[in-house]
Amino acid sequence: MIDWRHWHNEPFLIGGLIFAGWLYALLTGPWRSRLAPGAAYPARHAARFYAALVIFYLAVGSPFDQLGERFLLSAHMVQHQVIMYAAALLVLLGLPEWVVRPVTAARPLRGLLHLLTRPAVCGLLTVTVYSVWHLPGLYDWALQDKVVHVVQHLMFFGVALLYWWPLYSPSREFPPISYPGQMIYLVLVAIGMTPVFAFITFSGDVLYPTYEFAPRIIANFSPMDDQLLAGAIMKLGGMAVALLAFSVSFYRWYRASLEDRPDA
Repeated sequence: MIDWRHWHNEPFLIGGLIFAGWLYALLTGPWRSRLAPGAAYPARHAARFYAALVIFYLAVGSPFDQLGERFLLSAHMVQHQVIMYAAALLVLLGLPEWVVRPVTAARPLRGLLHLLTRPAVCGLLTVTVYSVWHLPGLYDWALQDKVVHVVQHLMFFGVALLYWWPLYSPSREFPPISYPGQMIYLVLVAIGMTPVFAFITFSGDVLYPTYEFAPRIIANFSPMDDQLLAGAIMKLGGMAVALLAFSVSFYRWYRASLEDRPDA
């Protein structure tokens, strides 16, 4: 059964989150005068960034991780969506432009970053990494091997940063794309995610042995029911996030068109 008192305290996880928070505190505190002389402390950005760290830990360090890893595919799907759609987005929104400038303005990295931040590449990498990791062999391998599972989560988080980049890039060198382009991008990525959703939702077999033979913690809730729910969470959750982002882009496009319109 689930031990709801068990919270992960592995050095890699806790140390990584503490290091990220410490580095951010240095960049926005003592080093701010070098990076952006005269800039005020970015309180709103910092709140988003630290919220991302908390959300990430709750997703992978709380007892909910055990629920998704050992018992329910649907819970595991929620965990992945929190990592990709909440934590990654808040990290980007938490980075002031002058914090990322030393990286994005570095000449040795310019070619690579120009390639990686192109919308087509961002979308293709997101769809490919997310889809390939849901192949039965790879997915169940991650459930059975802790190191592989960590790699899976880090790859999901990494491509999620790329997924959000064309919409909410904090960089002047590689800025967000146009609002119409953002809406087209969101639609195309949602379409690209459809095959993996269909593969999970409409499979006639239980795809992942870990969940097929897991103890049933919900009465009358079979592994096939769990898999169907997981597929629905994947698609409906992704569509809801994409629709919200689409609406924000459309609203910003509308506001920008009003500002560009000459006074009557």
